[in-house]
Amino acid sequence: MQERSSVGELVKQLRRELDRYSPGGKLPSSRALVERFRVSPVTVSRALAQLAAEGLVVTRPGAGAFRAQPRATAAPAGDTSWQELALSADGALDLVPRTVDASGVTVSLAAPQPGVIEFNGGYLHPSLQPERAMAAALSRAGRRPGAWGRPPLDGLQELREWFARSIGGPGGAVTAGVLITAGGQSALTTALRALAPPGAPVLVESPTYPGMLAIARASGLRPVPVPVDADGVKPALLADAFRATGARVFVCQPLFQNPTGAVLAPDRRAAVLRIAREAGAFVVEDDFVRRLVHEDAGPLPPPLAADDADGVVVHVGSLTKATSPSFRVSALAARGPVLERLRAIQVVDTFFVPRPLQEAAVELVGSPAWPRHLRALSAELKTRRDVMTTALRRDLPELALPHIPSGGYHLWLRLPDGADESALTAAALRAGVAITPGRPYFSAEPPAAHVRLSFAAVGGTAEITEGVRRLRTACDEVL
Repeated sequence: MQERSSVGELVKQLRRELDRYSPGGKLPSSRALVERFRVSPVTVSRALAQLAAEGLVVTRPGAGAFRAQPRATAAPAGDTSWQELALSADGALDLVPRTVDASGVTVSLAAPQPGVIEFNGGYLHPSLQPERAMAAALSRAGRRPGAWGRPPLDGLQELREWFARSIGGPGGAVTAGVLITAGGQSALTTALRALAPPGAPVLVESPTYPGMLAIARASGLRPVPVPVDADGVKPALLADAFRATGARVFVCQPLFQNPTGAVLAPDRRAAVLRIAREAGAFVVEDDFVRRLVHEDAGPLPPPLAADDADGVVVHVGSLTKATSPSFRVSALAARGPVLERLRAIQVVDTFFVPRPLQEAAVELVGSPAWPRHLRALSAELKTRRDVMTTALRRDLPELALPHIPSGGYHLWLRLPDGADESALTAAALRAGVAITPGRPYFSAEPPAAHVRLSFAAVGGTAEITEGVRRLRTACDEVL
């Protein structure tokens, strides 16, 4: 019997026998299952991983497999059918219908079932987070005079100065143009609401971050794709898109672009700024992973905002990716009259970022632990990237890896022609590994099927190797 069919038969048999065990009850050991069903240890491991992915069992390293607790049954609901009419009655009045679709975001936010390897995560694994440094910073922050009072609406002066120095620009740091915001997603939402009215087109890289596409669509904007290659967005196509659409906003990630990992080439940086200026448009620069540079990267280019004297760039920088998903501190930076509109929307939406969190950010980035953390993170991300790249080339050569980034936390792979990325995503989950399909990264029809694999959300290099092995099983099933 082939390995794949053996796994399927064992899964069926174990599924039938689960009622023998109470919730939380321990299943027979892997050795016992090997002897009883006369299968290999690999078959047992894969069968348990599939049951874990289905939420039927929980695997605990060193302890074994246990029947999962039953999911709570929802109480009978009232009749909410009236909401369908209420939520759609005004749709005819919208120039561009607003669609609130969080699926492209939740795929990297939702924690997978126990036993499933997380290649779809968008944040650092706890082992990579500076937990002790953050805890110490928060403790010190809580003792600062006035730490629990109301902060300045623009944010703490110390924190704004720190972000301003990291951005740089003509004339040095311009603290007056920096607003502290509650994470990069909040900053992007404020920027798009400030710069484009409902119904307007907004130019976006293709592919690009699904969370930004969701913001645009929820605001009634119309994302228009501009293709990128290994050197970032293509200036000629960007100019064509501005002329064709009359757009006044272009959203880009010049450094380690999500998902391709591309860095905007030096000769294209000036071209992007010039093209936007000639179009009378803003460039929203999402500089989200500047602090996730790999150890082998050369000198990083400065933010686009550092080369902008005319107020073209609205810059978004964040601490979240390099710390923790709950450390939601970021900054918006801009020049000129647009700053007042950004400030007004920021205040209306959120009032201000909680002062204790801002104080903790000041303590963290000013401590000796911060540069130590960044150095250790840089080395570990390179190691993980190399382990994943090696495993993919060895075990999955049919998945094309056109670019290996020197920063960020993921790889972008093209599937063979005709491949079904949804089927592969589902098969991967059955095999015990969660991956991110490529479709949500495109605002229009994608040129090919892709998947994105994160190497930062897992526990270590052993999990990366095992995850690629499980992905091989999924590819054998559907490709």
